[in-house]
Amino acid sequence: MKPFYHIDATSFEDATAQLAKYGDKARVIAGGTDLITELRSRCIEGNKVPPKQPEVLVNIKTIKDADYIRMDGSVLKVGALAKVHALETSSVVQQSCPLLSQAAHVMGTYQIRLMGTVAGNICQDVRCWYYRRREFNCLRKGGLTCFAQAGENSRMHSIFGGKSGCYATNQSDLATALTALDANIVTTQRTIAIKDFFIDTGPGHVLKPDEIIKEIQVTPPPSGTKQSYTKWQPMKSHGFGVVKVAAALTMSGTTCTAARIALGGVAPTPMRATAAEAAIAGQTVNEASATSAAAKAVENAVPMTKNAYKVVVTKALIKRAILASVM
Repeated sequence: MKPFYHIDATSFEDATAQLAKYGDKARVIAGGTDLITELRSRCIEGNKVPPKQPEVLVNIKTIKDADYIRMDGSVLKVGALAKVHALETSSVVQQSCPLLSQAAHVMGTYQIRLMGTVAGNICQDVRCWYYRRREFNCLRKGGLTCFAQAGENSRMHSIFGGKSGCYATNQSDLATALTALDANIVTTQRTIAIKDFFIDTGPGHVLKPDEIIKEIQVTPPPSGTKQSYTKWQPMKSHGFGVVKVAAALTMSGTTCTAARIALGGVAPTPMRATAAEAAIAGQTVNEASATSAAAKAVENAVPMTKNAYKVVVTKALIKRAILASVM
């Protein structure tokens, strides 16, 4: 690991001032569960595009009272420094947005959930093994080639293409759940709808170099909404999910009146399965309607040479999520 300066921020204003002062030489650190692995492997050393190997780490764990989880009127508000484990076990979250609690519960190991922050999980970098190894100057680092296209693309790569040419996938469980819940991200500069937060280039999000997440806001779904989160991963106790599905279906008896279904691990950013939502909305939920809606979700899938199985897994998980609404 290369040496770096470590600065403890006293407030978000102080942190943004430090980031502005040091420019692309600085990075924010909170829980550090993702950033430290990058620094140890030096995988971003020599990047031509952000994020670059930092010379300064601005620590925001020292900012007081930024780890709250509370209802403010009809809006669930989660401070950026709230730990994933706190989100998992919060009675406020379990009652208002159980989908979010479920996503937190299946994220990583217990130790990681104790250290990792909500904002950090949302902003984590991609897990493509070509990106994570410094000997590959891949497209995302400013090179000319996405090595996954002709290489090993079985688990951490897209089945829905890559507009920028990069086929790495977003691996955040919380991002997938928050996409289904139509959350808002409040930063030190603005409020960003979750659908506009993620991009498939550079750091994977639209935050400016001196911009930091302060809060996540979620308006809980209406009464009668069944929420579920499920993912498939090779190692059940830990590891990154290969396919993730977050679903919030508003029900009237066995009829789905509205649906929000989000997918993770299958595209460069979290994505809404809008075709599946349209197919199940207004329908009686049963084996046939769930199967049909799940098939609609992957009609436009374009798997790579070694990950076509993810299409099958995605259909199975969507079907399971839809049927969970009547169980």
